[in-house]
Amino acid sequence: MINLHDVKAGDTVLVEYEGKTVEGQVLEVNREDKQVCVLTGEQEFWYDLQDLYSIPLNEEQLLKLKFKKDESLSVNGGGEIYVRGPFSVKLHTLDDGHPATRLDYRDEHREIKGAITVNQLQNHYHAMTNFHLD
Repeated sequence: MINLHDVKAGDTVLVEYEGKTVEGQVLEVNREDKQVCVLTGEQEFWYDLQDLYSIPLNEEQLLKLKFKKDESLSVNGGGEIYVRGPFSVKLHTLDDGHPATRLDYRDEHREIKGAITVNQLQNHYHAMTNFHLD
């Protein structure tokens, strides 16, 4: 299940319907009824929160979002860095062994303890750049 405060229009999420899990794009959020309208393929439908799931952020998802791995910066075990224009995502491990994510856009930096999801990255990207990431 996904947290309602993490979902915004334009986010990419997974929805479960009749036992199948499908990726879709959030079109609208009804915070009062705790439902989310998601477009999957050519069909849009309102889903309850228990049928929505976040997509873990990993290399495959970053490449789908048109990021490119920067091999020259991803050296010395300091984590892997993915770049899209002036925006970069660094997936790394803290000294205590926990995962972390660093987001950089020009002079703004965000260090996030723990792994994040695709929709959380999309929301950070929008907040930092004023553009939606899709």
